[in-house]
Amino acid sequence: MRIDILTLFPGMFTSPFSESIIKRAREKGLVELNTIDIRDYAPKPHRQVDDYPFGGGVGMVMKPDVIGRALAAARGPQTRVVYMSPQGRVLNHAKAKELSGCDHLLILCGHYEGIDDRVLAMVDEEISIGDYVLTGGELAAMVLVDAAVRFLPGVLGDIESAYDESFARGLLEYPHYTRPRECDGMEVPEILLSGHHENIRIWRKKQSLLNTLLKRPELLLQHDFDDEEKRLLMEILFQRE
Repeated sequence: MRIDILTLFPGMFTSPFSESIIKRAREKGLVELNTIDIRDYAPKPHRQVDDYPFGGGVGMVMKPDVIGRALAAARGPQTRVVYMSPQGRVLNHAKAKELSGCDHLLILCGHYEGIDDRVLAMVDEEISIGDYVLTGGELAAMVLVDAAVRFLPGVLGDIESAYDESFARGLLEYPHYTRPRECDGMEVPEILLSGHHENIRIWRKKQSLLNTLLKRPELLLQHDFDDEEKRLLMEILFQRE
């Protein structure tokens, strides 16, 4: 997979993409990550990328001609162009998985007051990471890259781990524990020490339902319950063991 990021601040990506899982994915050749400076497509000598908005108002708007040249230079026949925008569809598990299947993902990062609206005709979709505004699209682009790259085969070692976490099956994940067995008076649940794999599986499924009920109950309204989940949810609701 190849990911190109169009940005005014390519230096912001140096450290995040040189650490942890993203770094290992790049070293294995599983993903190619490039940053492209939008200013390289602005006319010299001033390399101006923004201008005052028509109609007045505060802030500056990124110019459509400059962005258009940058997009045209980076785009190929199989390119999916995404603009990071607070007005876009909110990124979720399913969208990250979908984008991980792209051969070439081109991410546009806005800045200042945003981009000239005519640029939207040049992109495939707008994506947001939440209902709030950032100073630019760079941080949002990092989130999108991390979420998508995790789905590439070989990135996590065991790809099943990407399908057994929160949101993978429409529910939140069950709680995790490690050593020591006791910490500040809190102990690991005995069932996890039992070695009984079937009981542990059922406990984890029940805890996943309980976590979802307590933290994100709206997810249950969309969930397609299997028979075992229905039974476990009834136990939770009627406080039975």
